[in-house]
Amino acid sequence: MIEPSIYKDVMASFPSGVTVVTTLDADGGIAGITASAFSALSIHPALVLFCPNYESDTYPLLQARKRFAIHLLGAEQQAEAYAFASKGKDKAKAIEWHLSALGNPLLGPEGKPHATAIIECELWREYEGGDHAIMVGEVKNLILPEQAVSPMLYYRAKLGALPALS
Repeated sequence: MIEPSIYKDVMASFPSGVTVVTTLDADGGIAGITASAFSALSIHPALVLFCPNYESDTYPLLQARKRFAIHLLGAEQQAEAYAFASKGKDKAKAIEWHLSALGNPLLGPEGKPHATAIIECELWREYEGGDHAIMVGEVKNLILPEQAVSPMLYYRAKLGALPALS
């Protein structure tokens, strides 16, 4: 049997990007989850996947709504990363957001994304993945900022900026 604490340490040794996946709750407010388990899946059709914990407050909302936006966070979005990593209905209380033309809640002011990119999706398929769901989204819209944004990294339970690449 694999020791859970060692497994977590080993997985924390793999640096990854950080995403926030947002959707609307039943009252039309923003709901979301911070996820580092994210990947491109297919070009034809354009598919991506992320893996929310079944115990997340947001998981049932994602399942019910079937539409969401995946924000590939910029290094300056630590407040958003921590807010959506917490539990509770009001976790996004201090986070600025607006609705996209597709009806998804997008982080930041309209027309000025702080993320390195935003991917708007419809739920295509869902699979079981142990204590997490594997949610596959069909890409419906892609948003890039006008100027490049430095990405956020997650490594050994810490968030930070990608060092300058030469």
